[in-house]
Amino acid sequence: MALAASDHTAARGDRPAAAAPVVSYALIALNTLVFLLGPAAGLNPLYGSGPTRVCAEQRYEQRWGAVPAELLAGRPLTTEQLAEAPDPVPGCPAAPTPGKHPALSVLTGLFLHAGWLHLLGNLLFLHVFGPTVERRLGRARHAVFYLAAGCLSTYGFALAEAHSPDSTRVLIGASGAISAVLGAYLRFHPRARVTTLVPLLFFLPLRFPAWLVLGLWFALQWWSVHSAGPGVAYLVHVIGFCAGFLFACAGARHPPRRPG
Repeated sequence: MALAASDHTAARGDRPAAAAPVVSYALIALNTLVFLLGPAAGLNPLYGSGPTRVCAEQRYEQRWGAVPAELLAGRPLTTEQLAEAPDPVPGCPAAPTPGKHPALSVLTGLFLHAGWLHLLGNLLFLHVFGPTVERRLGRARHAVFYLAAGCLSTYGFALAEAHSPDSTRVLIGASGAISAVLGAYLRFHPRARVTTLVPLLFFLPLRFPAWLVLGLWFALQWWSVHSAGPGVAYLVHVIGFCAGFLFACAGARHPPRRPG
């Protein structure tokens, strides 16, 4: 589904031009750079190819991704825990990660992605909705908001999975933070027009209000929490979206001052 949203901060008349969304573009660039240098992109020869690269990718994610059991215990998984953990790649058991700081992995995990589709899907939403939210919050607040929402959604997911067998699975991706951007956008601009390519209508571009597009998206994530299988942490999307919407509700009455 391709998206394009109208921007409510464009200059009109003699108003000064809106500031460039530097933070949003920097986040897109950083996510892309980390992905290209890592093993998931398959472009870095340091990680080899074939099964060697697949094993390197799993260990890379284990090292830098967030693991619910590690976050709650405050230490890396032990050898015994790793032996009992589900092995997503046959013949490639997870290796211990001595020196790993679980609290730091909450941040580093926000910039890891499992593949091209995972990366491009997240960056599409960030590119469409991020600049408008950034102009509303201001650069500094937007940067803090993005990182804090990503951490909050990750820890929320960890608490929900505390007693689950999947608590030793690695969680990566910017979905929690970007879902918070979507929630904030919905609160700030519920009537903005969002152009969507609808697959069921032969990808015909149609314009819908943001409250409908994002509302349906949230409903799909909520439904998927209870019905989808392992592989995608839909609960992270739900927590992030709610956090972003509530934050925007609290800050909606105090938009940043602009000259003119």
